[in-house]
Amino acid sequence: APPARPPSASATVPDEAQAALARQLAATATSLDELRQHMAAFEGCNLKFTAKNLVFADGNPKAAVMLVGEAPGRDEDIEGLPFVGRSGQLLDRMLAAIGLDRTSVYIANVIPWRPPGNRTPTPHETEICRPFIERQIELVNPKVLVNLGGPSAKTLLNTTEGILRLRGNWRVHMTASGTAIPAMPTLHPAYLLRTPAHKKLAWRDFLEVKAKLRALG
Repeated sequence: APPARPPSASATVPDEAQAALARQLAATATSLDELRQHMAAFEGCNLKFTAKNLVFADGNPKAAVMLVGEAPGRDEDIEGLPFVGRSGQLLDRMLAAIGLDRTSVYIANVIPWRPPGNRTPTPHETEICRPFIERQIELVNPKVLVNLGGPSAKTLLNTTEGILRLRGNWRVHMTASGTAIPAMPTLHPAYLLRTPAHKKLAWRDFLEVKAKLRALG
C-alpha cells in the first residue's frame, strides 16, 4: 500500500500550488491588460466558479491615487466593476469632497470575484488572490494607496491590527520590486453606511490623502 499522506497535506497542497501559480502568472504580467487576461484565465480560486464576472478595476490606470477594497458584492458582480452599489455611491461622494472622481483615481479589490452570499473570503482565498492585487498596484504605481477597510489593510500592509487602530495613520505598501508607496488605511464605505457616526473619521483620512497628494506634487 502507498504510504499514508499526513492529513493536512491534501487540504493545503492544492491551495499552495494555486497560490504559487498565481504568483507566477502575476509576476509575468507586463501590463494591466495582460494581468487581466491572466486573471480571467486563472482557474485556481473557487470563488471564480460561483461569480458572474471578474471585477478587475475601474477608473484611470494612470491615476495618482489607487483605492483597494476587499471583495465585490452583488451589484459589482453583475456589472463587473468595483464599488457600484450603495457603498460605491458613498465612495464617489467622499472622493468628490477632496476634488477627485473616477476619472482621477483607480479602484480595485483584494479579491476580484464575489464570494457566495457576500461571505467573508477565507484566508486561503485571500492568499491565492494576493499576488494579483499586489501586481496590479505595482503596475499602476500610484503615488498614494488608500486601503478601504480592514481586510485590504491587513493583506497589503502586512499587519494584524484592526482598522479602527490603523486608520488615519500613514503606512507603507512595499511592492515586489521594492517601491515604497505611502498608504492610508481608512474605513470601508459599507461600514460607514452601517455606522454613519464614523464618517467624520473617514473624512479626516481623505483630507490626509488630499494633503499628501499636494505635498507630493
